[in-house]
Amino acid sequence: MDQECIRNFAIVAHIDHGKSTLADRLMEMTGTVAKREMMEQLLDSNPIERERGITIKLAPVRMIYRMPNDECQMPNKKQTFSIGHSAFSISNSAYILNLIDTPGHVDFSYEVSRSLAACEGALLIVDATQGVQAQTLANLHEAREHKLTIIPLINKIDLPNARIEETLRELSSLGFREEEVIKISAKTGEHVEQVLEAIVERIPAPSGAPTGALRALVFSSQYDPHKGVVVFVRVVDGSIGGAEVVPLSGTPRAIPLRFLASGAEVTPIEIGYFSPKMISSDTLRTGEVGYIATGLKDIRVAKVGDTITQVYYSSSERSESRSSQMSSSRQARTIILPLAGYKEPKPMVFVGLYPVNSDDISEAREAMERLRLSDSAFSFRPIASAALGHGFHCGFLGLLHAEIVQERLVREFGMTMIATSPSVEYRVALKHGAKVPHLRPAEVANRNLDPSSEDSFRNTFKTPRLKIEAGLNFVGSPQGLVVSIQSASEFPDPSLIEEVREPVMQVSIYSPKRYVGAIMQLCQEKRGAYIDLTYQADQAEFTYLIPFSDMIIDFFDRLKSITEGYASLDYEFFDYQPVNVAKVDILVNKEKVDALSFLVVADQARHRSIAIVERLADVIPRHQFTIPIQAAIGGDIIARADVKAFRKDVTQKLYGGDRTRKDKLLEAQKKGKARMKKVGNIEIPQNAFFQILKTG
Repeated sequence: MDQECIRNFAIVAHIDHGKSTLADRLMEMTGTVAKREMMEQLLDSNPIERERGITIKLAPVRMIYRMPNDECQMPNKKQTFSIGHSAFSISNSAYILNLIDTPGHVDFSYEVSRSLAACEGALLIVDATQGVQAQTLANLHEAREHKLTIIPLINKIDLPNARIEETLRELSSLGFREEEVIKISAKTGEHVEQVLEAIVERIPAPSGAPTGALRALVFSSQYDPHKGVVVFVRVVDGSIGGAEVVPLSGTPRAIPLRFLASGAEVTPIEIGYFSPKMISSDTLRTGEVGYIATGLKDIRVAKVGDTITQVYYSSSERSESRSSQMSSSRQARTIILPLAGYKEPKPMVFVGLYPVNSDDISEAREAMERLRLSDSAFSFRPIASAALGHGFHCGFLGLLHAEIVQERLVREFGMTMIATSPSVEYRVALKHGAKVPHLRPAEVANRNLDPSSEDSFRNTFKTPRLKIEAGLNFVGSPQGLVVSIQSASEFPDPSLIEEVREPVMQVSIYSPKRYVGAIMQLCQEKRGAYIDLTYQADQAEFTYLIPFSDMIIDFFDRLKSITEGYASLDYEFFDYQPVNVAKVDILVNKEKVDALSFLVVADQARHRSIAIVERLADVIPRHQFTIPIQAAIGGDIIARADVKAFRKDVTQKLYGGDRTRKDKLLEAQKKGKARMKKVGNIEIPQNAFFQILKTG
């Protein structure tokens, strides 16, 4: 098909504004999916997405749309495409529409940025009953940064409480003209035909050199047990497919492909496009979106953001010496420049995950590597705990992201994991001359946690370093070393610490103005610094600076509770600020359990510790002796709760007699319990670790 007849676009919106519903209507109206196969949230293939009603993974699909009274120039004037079980004969008025559905929650914003990089346009959906929300602005800003053509849509106009005119004014304040905005109902299909026409008329065709060397951008990937690593690609230049003839035998063979960053070469076992299932095809041309089944079993080779090109080697060239092959390989690499790729996501929440059965550590690692293939924002590295054994220190973009990953590990790989308390990354400036061998310098810690990252990939896609203020010294400076702390177990001795800084988020909150007082009180409880408050009609927009450690536990849940579900939240990293942090150790039967240790602001240490030890006392089972549960900072006990012992009435057989007979039996029981306490082992149940997560 002619390149001018291709349109690549994404759907972006705040959570629950109707992205997946609009995608369903577009596929239904273009005949991409037969009516008997239609179902709600068709592109949300993961069961977790359907149960929670949210999109957690980008989903591409190719649609064929016939534009009325339009002639799209094609090389052969007529082509035949098969989508699903139907074959379509494409006339001069047909267009290929490549749609990428995206998540709406802030924890999955990295999926949105990758989708937008593969498109020329975006549909921005705004719910008529809620108006512009936090992720609406965040996605709009992201789309404008990518210089995409944006088509604004007001959805749910069929609802009786729709505020169409107010929403239109809000969009006008964002720079859209009134005639640009299309009012639709994705549920009923009202005016959705206008959206299809606007996609063709407003969004430009993809640029690129059809006859140039192949360059394809990898924007997502997944693992298939039969096809190996399957990469999702957008063809920028050239085309994928075809065959070359082996000179000696004269037999054709598929042209090998090379990943420029990792250097791996593969012969694809299948190429095709999404409709929305995988449909094999002979070629993918310039501007098209599709997939390549590589057959690779090593999941570390395919990296999101890598550039794929073709390798043209004849049989005689393959039989040459190793040095000549290395020379030609270098020449191939210098000819083709890699695409810009993606900025590595910065993990913000860190959780320790340990297999319930310590013998499953190898299977758990393999499961995490496969999961990371489809979720590149997830990162991990191996750790060990005296209480829980071997496990992984995992990085996530948010607490919801962490919950989804844990649930996917259980459902997709059968791996039940124990999770420790979530934490954030602190920057610690050590005193001059102080050295802590097990800690990583802050610059090194900024890199992705994945231990399998290749140096070539790091050199190709540089990770931007977070700025460090003058108050914190750079690594190797005469004043001292700056290290990164991602868990309580890494926290150094307080006598070695010069200063600790914690990450602060710039938070934007959108809510009806009747909840202003409650929101401001909540932000103050979370040590928030007020920046701004503006009003747009009945909506209030707050801007606060809030420490991230106070946000990751229960901030979003409490925000939804006090605003009856009307508030929306967006945040981004702002800076590091000084903080007085204390490490609180939990002792069970006077033995420290390092997996339960946590970092907390010193002023909140006593309150938080009392809540945790009381909750642990409720979940740890009773024994024949009393179990003390203590919270300590250094050598100071700041909170205690006891698990009461089972007590046997050893005096029940006595009747009458002297008091000393009863005292003798009680004293013997006391000595027996003391001996039992010295040699007794306390088993901490799994749900004790989950209870810690719920303690704000």
